[in-house]
Amino acid sequence: MILNETYPLANGVQIPKLGLGTWFIDDAKAAEAVRAAVKLGYRLIDTAQAYGNERGVGEGVRTCGVHREALFVASKVAAELKTYEDAAKSIDETLEKMGLDYLDQMIIHSPQPWNEFRVEKRYYEENKEVWRALEDAQAAGKVKVIGVSNFLKDDLENLLSSCRVKPMVNQILLHISNTDLALVNFCKTQGIQVEAYSPIAHGEALKNPAIVEMAKKYGVSAAQLCIRYVLQLGAVALPKTANPTHMANNADVNFTISEEDMEALKNMEHIADYGEFNAFPVFSGKPLA
Repeated sequence: MILNETYPLANGVQIPKLGLGTWFIDDAKAAEAVRAAVKLGYRLIDTAQAYGNERGVGEGVRTCGVHREALFVASKVAAELKTYEDAAKSIDETLEKMGLDYLDQMIIHSPQPWNEFRVEKRYYEENKEVWRALEDAQAAGKVKVIGVSNFLKDDLENLLSSCRVKPMVNQILLHISNTDLALVNFCKTQGIQVEAYSPIAHGEALKNPAIVEMAKKYGVSAAQLCIRYVLQLGAVALPKTANPTHMANNADVNFTISEEDMEALKNMEHIADYGEFNAFPVFSGKPLA
């Protein structure tokens, strides 16, 4: 069962291969979503300061009936925080907001503030300062695993050039029709575990005829094909949903996509329109509300 499977990280910590993403889950509904996921067997719960639901996720973690040590709780330092002091303070605030003594994972949400995402200014020196705050938080026992999100190869090389602790994970947009194999392979060579957020392309994959057709071949849903795809790439899958039925279906991926079909999926035409989720900064450059 995929929910029982893990990847080993560089420091020996085991991270579940499949987790619950909580982006766009309201704070008031987050606790119940976490409890439902844990009841189904999920052990990795992923949130972020920018999601506005850390309080609810923390409540769910504390009230789910499973020992804290059995869970892998992850959050992200907001993209706009680019000083040591601001990042360090935010980590403490996350712990307080969630009511937890430690986080299993804390990562930099983006190499640039969302309203400057993928523009010319790269924030290399600023990211080194944020990284230093994460290293110190780990040394202090506040965080077990530290890493990044949305970092490109040169963003990673910038940190690798002077860090005390190498980034252990890089959480990126990764799904059928959006597969940066060069970045995935670079992470592998550096011992950095790739995590795939929005593996179902914000639901747009469910409307894609080619994906739907291939899913039928395997007797699975389009969502299950998408999740299996990123797992076979060696990534952690973080589908987001508050629906327990979807959570259960997302975890039912005990099948194997053939090498030939994997190649076809890697090279599938890019999904250009994410519908309502085009407002997400990764696609539009607009900051989170």
